[in-house]
Amino acid sequence: MSALAPVLTPEGFALLNSLPAYDESRVLQLGEALRRDGHSAETVAAVMTQSRLRAKAHEKFGEFADQMLFTPDGLEQATRLPIAAHHAQRFRDAGIDSVADLGCGIGGDTLAKAGLGLEVIGVEKDEETAAVATANLRLFPTARIELGDLTAFDPARVQGLWFDPARRAGRARLHDPEQALPPLSTILDFARRTPATAAKLAPAIDHAHLPTGSETQWISWRGQVLEAVLHLGPLAREGVARSALLFTGADGSQVHRLDPDSVGPSPDSPHAADDPDLSADGVRDHLYEPDGAVIRAGLIGTLARRLDADLIDESIAYLTADARVDSPFAQGYAVEDVFDFSMKALQAHLRSHRIGTVEFKKRGTAVEPEELRRRLKPARFGDESATVILTRVAGKQSVIIAQPHRDVP
Repeated sequence: MSALAPVLTPEGFALLNSLPAYDESRVLQLGEALRRDGHSAETVAAVMTQSRLRAKAHEKFGEFADQMLFTPDGLEQATRLPIAAHHAQRFRDAGIDSVADLGCGIGGDTLAKAGLGLEVIGVEKDEETAAVATANLRLFPTARIELGDLTAFDPARVQGLWFDPARRAGRARLHDPEQALPPLSTILDFARRTPATAAKLAPAIDHAHLPTGSETQWISWRGQVLEAVLHLGPLAREGVARSALLFTGADGSQVHRLDPDSVGPSPDSPHAADDPDLSADGVRDHLYEPDGAVIRAGLIGTLARRLDADLIDESIAYLTADARVDSPFAQGYAVEDVFDFSMKALQAHLRSHRIGTVEFKKRGTAVEPEELRRRLKPARFGDESATVILTRVAGKQSVIIAQPHRDVP
């Protein structure tokens, strides 16, 4: 019997739903009470595991998690519900009424599509995972889960396709889309038959893999780049090859989209600017660190024009400008000092300005912040705080001392 089997029965599921909110400090006590009530050790272990996973899943699914089932891997790989809802809305906006979620896992994206009223078929080859997805979709009459190999699915059954390929080998992440399951070539073959196709890709994907006429959108959640989504056919906006979508705020409820100012070829490197004339101009009064989704999408030039900014170095994705501009697409800093990197100079600056609380940031340098912190021991210098940015400026290893804009009047 699998570890999940007890909660896939009506009795086990009811027991799970009767448990109080998960409390790590009371796990042993609650487990003992359940066993005294006559529940088997396997059932107790299963419901307690699910209770813990539900608590963890609140971060991705909110209150929906309290009625769902999970596998550890399925939860880790699942799309956050607000992002999944955005994916579903793209299909609705394109006039798509029915979608197949091929490789649906525990059904997170399937749930979001069904929640917007789409007819959804989730296909999953692992029997236990398919059972979990079926349980998670039980309240949505327009959704169903089928057990089977996605490559055998007939795309003529639906108007649109959604893929979330497996992008790991063990714990290692796979960046080559042809190593994923299914590979990008298989997805594109499906898209030839069903043009309204979208697929999650690794955010570090090389732009050279992206097909002509598609739109790829890099998505970050509160500053962390989570995925790149390839949109094909009617799901792709005309003239937009790449874009960035940011979910910001304490709960990710604020959504911001950055599109290119002009249409052009995708840059060869995700760190390249989308404007070949963007100059490197040293460091001015303000420094801007673009969100990773903006960098991955190659939209540094677009952001620079909005900030009236330039690069600090032709190979470094930091921007600098004379004026402060608040933007959801970049963290801004007020620059206090800039000097060539040396331990002696950095130590002297921290001591003279009584800086004891330091946030280290690095880009384009081999210096390791934690090793630097260990050697400097900044806490002994005083009570002031600052951000120390280790990077290159006009080709030189440099230190930028700055204050985050949120701390500047």
